[in-house]
Amino acid sequence: MPETTPQPPPHPAWENGWAPDTSRAPGTRRLWLAGTLAIATVVACVTAIAVSHKAPDKTSSAGPTASANTDNGPGLLSFASPSASDPSGAPKGSSGMSATSPTASTSTSASATATATGTGPKSSPSSAQPSKSTPAQGSSGGSGGSGGSGQQPSTTRTSVRSVNYPDRYWHVSDGFVKLDAPRGSESRADSTFTVVKGLANSSCYSFRTSDGKYLRHRNFLLRADGNDGSSLFSQDATFCARTSSYPGAVMLESVNYPGRFLRHQNFQLKLVSYQNSDLYRADSAFRLVDPLA
Repeated sequence: MPETTPQPPPHPAWENGWAPDTSRAPGTRRLWLAGTLAIATVVACVTAIAVSHKAPDKTSSAGPTASANTDNGPGLLSFASPSASDPSGAPKGSSGMSATSPTASTSTSASATATATGTGPKSSPSSAQPSKSTPAQGSSGGSGGSGGSGQQPSTTRTSVRSVNYPDRYWHVSDGFVKLDAPRGSESRADSTFTVVKGLANSSCYSFRTSDGKYLRHRNFLLRADGNDGSSLFSQDATFCARTSSYPGAVMLESVNYPGRFLRHQNFQLKLVSYQNSDLYRADSAFRLVDPLA
């Protein structure tokens, strides 16, 4: 008779009396936990996305206000731009070298690019006093007054005298215009010019030498050159009279470099940008007087 092995009961109870629940599929609790975790992850992601979208909206909504405040402020350009009413700005308007009021020309030119700098060895603010400029050799046709008015030469021929060096005149030497004291007859002839209507602007002026050349700036240095008929030459040789702070004197502004005026430095005539200083105003102030020759 074969031996028979007793089979364990189909659902043995544990020692504590607990028996597994056979009515539920295995792993259901783990599925619930995984589902809950997935739902929590999705909710967290949606919340993060909503917050990230809301932050740029706040920034962009604040943007126009900040931009408007910036536009209303001074800004770099407006801060650096001189005010139209700034008394320290370069002189404007006309000065009566003739009955016609000179006006600044708007023509432009691609003239010289070198810049000449330096200061006259003897010029000083103390020497830039109007009281030291006394008439010499001929009448100065301008009328004195507050702010200074230009003078009208008695003839078309004239000599140009410095305000702060009243014994020195414009003088053509080796092709350049310098500030020299008159010596002999030849020197006086080279210090005498004919004032004509500006080659580039008839309300401004050009200076012609006795041998038919014109005073023009090149590399910002004033020199005497023959007229080549070009537009550049005409502009380089045209200067507009502006009001000087010295009675009977004028400042001469370049027609194609507005804001640059003729002044002497180291007794050399050159074109220099306006500077708000007594020395500059004295070095750039000249009186047109009767011709030396």
